[in-house]
Amino acid sequence: MTGLKQRDALTGPDGGGSRRPRVRAARRGVPLPLLVPGLLAMAFLLVPLLALLVRAPWRSLPSQLSSTEVWQALQLSLISATAATAVALVLGVPLAWLLARTEFPGRGLVRALVTLPLVLPPVVGGVALLLALGRNGIVGKSLDDWFGITLPFTTAGVVVAEAFVAMPFLVISVEGTLRAADPRYEEAATTLGASRFTAFRRVTLPLIAPGIAAGAVLAWARALGEFGATITFAGNFPGRTQTMPLAVYLALQNDPEAAIALSLILLAVSIAVLACLRDRWMTGA
Repeated sequence: MTGLKQRDALTGPDGGGSRRPRVRAARRGVPLPLLVPGLLAMAFLLVPLLALLVRAPWRSLPSQLSSTEVWQALQLSLISATAATAVALVLGVPLAWLLARTEFPGRGLVRALVTLPLVLPPVVGGVALLLALGRNGIVGKSLDDWFGITLPFTTAGVVVAEAFVAMPFLVISVEGTLRAADPRYEEAATTLGASRFTAFRRVTLPLIAPGIAAGAVLAWARALGEFGATITFAGNFPGRTQTMPLAVYLALQNDPEAAIALSLILLAVSIAVLACLRDRWMTGA
């Protein structure tokens, strides 16, 4: 009888050939030391968002959002964030490929420096951009003298500031996808006569397209919400450099209801970004 019970535990009562032990789902209680901090963390993250929705001036919201200043800031934010994402794609994807597929001295240091804007205070990033690309900057002086290009306190400066803080998100996403992709497909393409660039364009890019898309969405969202580097490097001029975060900051000092209305727009955009990333982050394998 004991032998039969052991056999049934391994093969199942129907005598099937499976040798895997049967695992029964058990009800597991949540430990109190984990439950309480978890609920507090949830409240800490959700209560401010709920407060924004509760205190929103819903009756005056249409008039608040129909003002010219709001639409100028929204239009500039969308255009500049899209342009910054395009810059990040053109420059960041090749950089991610170099970090993932090539070996060179100091690669770890380069990776650390590339991801530094992730942890660098945005205001410090704006100061660094001024020192590099300002009229008296180490690069900006030559741009001004030779080509008459001035970036600070212009719409182009907004794009540069947003691309500076957003590109690392794209690089990290694409590099991780490249490391997960099998390099043998690229090697097979090169052995069949394709150049390295052709293999990258025809083989690698289709393989890592989901990672590029996810990184582009993250970079776009980060660029849309950028504040510190933008106000430091590009200023806060309505219609020219005033993006949505800057408009929220200015409205909060003079018209709190307008600030709440602008914040609701950014909240809606953030929710849309999460919806775009739900297949990558919000589903289990």
